[in-house]
Amino acid sequence: MLLTPLLALASVANAHYVFPSLIINGAPTSEWKNVRQWTGYQSNGPVTDVSSLSIRCNVGASSKSASTIDVAAGSTMGFTAKASISHPGPLLVYMAKVPQGSTAASWDGSGKVWFKIDQVGPRFGSSLTWPAMGATTVSFKIPAAVPSGEYLVRVESIALHSASGTNGAQFYISCGQINVTGGGSGNPTDLVAFPGAYKSSDPGLKINIYYPVPTTYAMPGPQVWTG
Repeated sequence: MLLTPLLALASVANAHYVFPSLIINGAPTSEWKNVRQWTGYQSNGPVTDVSSLSIRCNVGASSKSASTIDVAAGSTMGFTAKASISHPGPLLVYMAKVPQGSTAASWDGSGKVWFKIDQVGPRFGSSLTWPAMGATTVSFKIPAAVPSGEYLVRVESIALHSASGTNGAQFYISCGQINVTGGGSGNPTDLVAFPGAYKSSDPGLKINIYYPVPTTYAMPGPQVWTG
């Protein structure tokens, strides 16, 4: 995963953030054109209940719609982060293939259909450092083996600065709509549902990242599928 950092973080260090645009062929699309605009997005606020429907695509976004854009299998795409990813924690990316008879614009993303395609966790030392923190864009590769067709693609930054208590983890989520072209014949595995993929007690979600400093970290969700 490629991360573009923000050089000056002082003014936004404690701010929330959103993922409003896709990055296609190296350029961002218009905000909320290809990303589902969730209810209350102006607040930049997080989801904190992993058992709620909001954990899928953010508040109300399972029933929202955006425009669908073509992306070639094997190519690199991404999301913008506005103003930046300003909390410590992992970054994860999932995809879900739209079932036959539906479109990305009309499908709600329900069922065990989501597979993980990328993630970035911490680096270990005298303290944990999080490569995603401070990034203004995140980029990842669509696996070349992904079959052609329409998909929802879900980016998720999990903020762990208050995660020592139950439901303390904060989830910053967006879902984009893409049509994969030139796909392969892969069969994604380790499919999960949202909600359902996480429990609030998961060790990667209920954790004190400050003291004692962890020497390991269990990434939430399934393994990355690479095809």
